[in-house]
This record gives sequence, C-alpha cells and structure tokens, in this order.
Amino acid sequence: MEMEMEMELVLQFRTLKLVFFKTCCSSLPHFSFFPSLYIHINIFISLTPINLLFSLSLLHYLLLLNQADPMSPAMALEQRSKSDAAEEQIEYEKGVKHLCEKGHIRAVPKKYILPVADRPTKSVKGSNVLNQNLQLPIIDFAELLGPNRPQVLQSLANACQQYGFFQLVNHCVSDDVVRNMIDVSGRFFDLPLEERVKYMTTDMGAPVRCGTSFSQTKDSVLCWRDFLKLLCHPLPDFLPHWPLSPLDFRKVVGSYAEESRHLFLVVMEAILESLGIMEKEEEESVMKEFENGSQMMVANFYPRCPEPELTLGIPPHSDYGFLTLLLQDDVAGLQVQYQDKWVTVQPIPNAFVVNVGDHLEIYSNGKYKSILHRVVVNEVKSRVSVASLHSLPFNCTVKPSPKLIDEANPKRYMDTDFATFLAYVSSQEPNKKDFLESRKLQ
Repeated sequence: MEMEMEMELVLQFRTLKLVFFKTCCSSLPHFSFFPSLYIHINIFISLTPINLLFSLSLLHYLLLLNQADPMSPAMALEQRSKSDAAEEQIEYEKGVKHLCEKGHIRAVPKKYILPVADRPTKSVKGSNVLNQNLQLPIIDFAELLGPNRPQVLQSLANACQQYGFFQLVNHCVSDDVVRNMIDVSGRFFDLPLEERVKYMTTDMGAPVRCGTSFSQTKDSVLCWRDFLKLLCHPLPDFLPHWPLSPLDFRKVVGSYAEESRHLFLVVMEAILESLGIMEKEEEESVMKEFENGSQMMVANFYPRCPEPELTLGIPPHSDYGFLTLLLQDDVAGLQVQYQDKWVTVQPIPNAFVVNVGDHLEIYSNGKYKSILHRVVVNEVKSRVSVASLHSLPFNCTVKPSPKLIDEANPKRYMDTDFATFLAYVSSQEPNKKDFLESRKLQ
C-alpha cells in the first residue's frame, strides 16, 4: 500500500515537474532562476513520501506564483519606475518649502527647470529683459477722494490703458493690518508640513486650498512657490473653513479681507467712472453686484532658489477677475511685460500693486488691458506676497458693456463666467493669456 502511494506521488511530481518546466521555458526571461531551482529540487527528491510531498507542494506554489505574476525584469523595472515617479510626484505636491526643508538644495530639481526659451535671464544682451526697475504710475488714494478727483481719474485711465498696472498709495488700509497680513502669511508657511497638508487638495473649487504651481497634477514644469488660496466673501460663509493655525490667522486675515475688499469697491467705482460710461442708476446697479461679488485671496511663499535663472515663481499669466490688489514684502520679484520687455516692479512700502484682470478687459471691450506678468525668484531671500482677486459673483456673466459697443467698436469678446474659466484651466495647463484669447471674437 505504501509502495503504491509513493509511486502515485512520484507520478504526480513528474507530471507537475513537466508542467512547471514548460512554464519556466516559455517564460525563461521572466524567471531565469527557476530552471536551476528545478535541478536542485530534482537532487533533493528521494523516494520518501515526506520529501515528495514537500517537493510537490513547493512546485505547486512556484507554478501558481509564476501564473499569478508573470512579470519580466523589464516589466518589473518599468513598474518600479512608475512607482518611484508616483512617490516623487507625491513629494512635489507637498510643495517647494517641504523640498527645501528635507535638505540643503544645491540644484533645482528637473521638474522645476523651464525650457531654455522660457527661462528668466540675467543678461540684457539679446534678451527681452530690461536691466532696470519699472516705475509704475502712482495713484494717490487720498487725492482720488479729494477735489483733484478728475485729474486722478484721468491718471487712472491712462494707467489702465497703457500699463494695466499701477501702485496705490495713501490708501485706507492701516499699516498694522498690512504688516500683520504679511507676518501671518509667513508664519503659516513656517508651520510643520503636517499642518499645511490638511489643506492640500487638487479641487480648484475648494474654499481653502494649499498647494504649489498652478495645477501640480497637470503642469509639465512646476512653479517655485507654495500658495494658500482662501475664498473670502461672504466672510461668515468661508471663515469657518480657514486654518486654525497660527492661532491669530482667522482674526488677522479676516480683518485684512474686509479692509482690502472695501478698498477694491472704492477703486472699482473710480475705474467705472474713468471709463466715462456710468450714469448714476447704472453705476449703482453695477456696484451692487460688486458688493455681492467674489473675493479670493492667495498668499504666496517663494523660497530661496539655488539656480533662479532656471525657474520661475509663477510663469507669465494674466489674472481672471476685474482687479487684483497685491500686497508684497520688501523683496522684489514681480515682473510686468511692458513694451515686449520684462521689467521688475520695485516694491513701495505699504503700497498696493493693482492690476487689470481679464474680466475688466472684457467689460471695457478691450479699452483697459489685462497685462502679462510673472514672478522671478532669487538665491538670497525668500519672498511673501498676498494677492486679493475681485470680480462679480461666481454665478454672474461677464460681458462687454453695451455703452462701449458701436459700429466703430464692435463687440470683441464672448460672454463668460467663472464656471467657464474653471473648466478651462482644469482641463489643460495654463499658458500666458490663453483663456482671455479664447474669449475673443474673431
């Protein structure tokens, strides 16, 4: 009886060996070590049932393993590369500051290196960079509210037409509010990654979004910056979603959001007046929409960069709204395209840099210009800025004012809304003024 059982096991083993050997041969590059293992098993086999049972079980397991995971070394290497790339992408999504905190960065990682034609340059010769700072038009807010308002309105119109930018001084936002806003923004980015990661999301419609670049999942080259985006109006709706750390974050940012929004409303009213199209009733109607309008704040942090000539904090772009009010520290970085040259805007203490957005260009039927701008980084100092973007309510349609359309000046832009903009930037990598260009009527 024992002899018959042993013979049966031997027959089963030989059959399984044959199947296993054929499998090994058919996928020899996949499991090049199996034939030698097969020989060792042959040597190990004796006529004892215990060894036969063990060998039979081992071969059965190896056969199942080969069938379940028939992966070649090349395939395994490819899978490993994909896994490494995914892990690397996750690291990038944690932001530039995290990258710098991991260790001393002596070179810009490949993911942040721009194509040669898109890089900033220190050389003036043969480049489109002017080796000088740009003195933007300066609008005195106090004068705008005084007897010289007509002259200031003309200066405002010239600034919006020729530059698309101006610096606003003597405004109504207190020095303490300005200083505290820059301070708390810097302290937010100084928080441990575990705190910042709570607000990291790829959802562009989220009320709070911490991230890097424009769209870190789509951009082929990432920006050398981290950001925190906050929806701000109506404030009671969004404040509960804001970060709890630093402890004074909500109080400081809430105060700044309200004061900067009030400043926007006063300046926007002046811009509408400068267009020369507003009758009293119409002006009140439009301003009512702005009072209920959207406000998004973006705090930006630009770490020191070991090779600033290879990358950008933000690539050339225009802003989507009506007006953007930019607050910055004392480190220069903003560059504006003026007469086809990139020119650095020198910060003025406690001043706002105000720029025309895409919506205002559309509303003015092209009279006021939304201008390309970018941010360069440096190897000496980090930089903090806070942009407050203002427009109509998200569900409103933006279109050229009928008062600026006639036979000599036909309608130049399609009607648009925030949902269209969001769908556009969510579907592709942002590039310069491509969204605004897509709204133009040919």
